[in-house]
Amino acid sequence: MSKYRNLIAPTAIAVAMTMGVTPALAGKLGLGRPALPDEIAAWDKDVAPDGTGLPVGSGTVEAGEEVFAEACAICHGDFAEGVDNWPKLAGGMDTLDHDDPLKTVGSYWPYLSTTWDYVNRSMPFGNAQSLSADEVYAIVAYILYSNDLVDDDFVLSNETFLDVEMPNAGGFIIDDRLTSEAHFVREPCMSNCKDTVEITMRAAVLDVTPEEAKAQQGETVPVQQATAETAAEPEPAAEPVAALDPELVAAGEKVFKKCKACHQVGDGAKNKTGPVLNGIVGMPAGAVDGFKYSKAMSEAADGGLVWTEDELAAFLSKPKKYMKKTKMSFAGLKKQDDIDAIVAYLKSVAP
Repeated sequence: MSKYRNLIAPTAIAVAMTMGVTPALAGKLGLGRPALPDEIAAWDKDVAPDGTGLPVGSGTVEAGEEVFAEACAICHGDFAEGVDNWPKLAGGMDTLDHDDPLKTVGSYWPYLSTTWDYVNRSMPFGNAQSLSADEVYAIVAYILYSNDLVDDDFVLSNETFLDVEMPNAGGFIIDDRLTSEAHFVREPCMSNCKDTVEITMRAAVLDVTPEEAKAQQGETVPVQQATAETAAEPEPAAEPVAALDPELVAAGEKVFKKCKACHQVGDGAKNKTGPVLNGIVGMPAGAVDGFKYSKAMSEAADGGLVWTEDELAAFLSKPKKYMKKTKMSFAGLKKQDDIDAIVAYLKSVAP
């Protein structure tokens, strides 16, 4: 039985009790009636880990990206990276054993049914249960893609639902402490208590982790000055800049709105989830100061990758296909016109 059906009886009992009637006598007063099947169905929306309760439907990653951008991105970011204090839905892999783990759908949640059920029941915020079943499937598919759990051509449906295995499915155990730790349980001592409470210790000073340990944990550490040999290496010659089409640049600025959740450009731009993109066209890969790149991007940089117009266009069309294990969770630009426009806009942004 759904847990929501249990709300009906307590409500009726509460009304009866406010009238001075005990639960045993409530039925004699004719209060309430049995819930109708349609009324029960309106509450009984839960989905079990084995897929029980799923409606017939399907949704693609591509469709999910569009619905997510419209209905979810305002709080969760275009790439499920979270906005301000709203929760992150992607990332956090291999952080559960850290002091400050990032618990997301990909890193923490054991069942995909929890994601589907929550989106279906409670989202979007302020307009819950306004999404169709197909839209919910599409959104969940996009969240899976943002966590590198499915490919960009994946279709989530009631038939493929159980094909997805969540990384932390085995990370939970049954809480049996009432029996396994019963020998630790003692009745609290309520006698001979102290008259006063005194502070005997204070918290240790924070942020004293050695720089070497920070580097191992993936935190940013001060960059050492380049050696004379490195400094003497000539920088790759920049490609000649042709005259830019103002209309194409303006169109690219509009397309860039899809990138603003992670990247900044212009004066005062700072690294966010992604690096600053000032002067990116013609720049060697992995060269923005102060940004921690993925291992895949660092290896590409070591291999001499330069962001020419062609390379940048190829990356923007399908980032994860172009570079496996990239940190960029954006699915890619589908229209060539949008790719051309955003490359032109990025060329217009001075280093």
